[in-house]
Amino acid sequence: MTTLQIVDPFVNPELRVFQAGAEDQEQVQELILQTARWLHSRGSTQWGNLLQGKDDHNLGGAIARGEVITFRTSEDHALAGAVILQQQPSAWDRKLWGLDDADSDGGTSVYLHRLVVDRDRTGKGLGRELVQWIEKGIRFTGKDRIRLDCIAGNDKLNQFYQQCGYTYIGETGGYNIFEKMLTEVKEK
Repeated sequence: MTTLQIVDPFVNPELRVFQAGAEDQEQVQELILQTARWLHSRGSTQWGNLLQGKDDHNLGGAIARGEVITFRTSEDHALAGAVILQQQPSAWDRKLWGLDDADSDGGTSVYLHRLVVDRDRTGKGLGRELVQWIEKGIRFTGKDRIRLDCIAGNDKLNQFYQQCGYTYIGETGGYNIFEKMLTEVKEK
């Protein structure tokens, strides 16, 4: 189980935050597939493995470890977004970040994967709000940075993460890697 603490249960007055449970898996999986289908319709190969039934980030395992966060509307509890926040690097992360097996504790990084927003809610700044919440609304014991990757050829997504304050670290194997240091949230 992960060691995280949700310190702000709201992204905004209309959107609540929850740690996903097994009962959420089907709905989160469908939201991720919805995004993969949309990417495919735009000519992107990003997340193409999902459309072939391959789950490289093991959504079920991530939910069981407490690493999946859902964002739901306050009014009707509709799923507006989700994200996987891994506290241990996956084989994928190890490859991209050049980590060896000696780094078994995952270091001080949280690895952000599969940030998705319901397609009916896109274009309204919700993605940026979710990224900001991830940086300030949740704490991870012993972690001081968030790392993520995205396909190098998706200029819009790469610009999005840079506009959100993530530092471009480099490109490896057709993927750009980004990192952002977390600021300590002071107790009130």
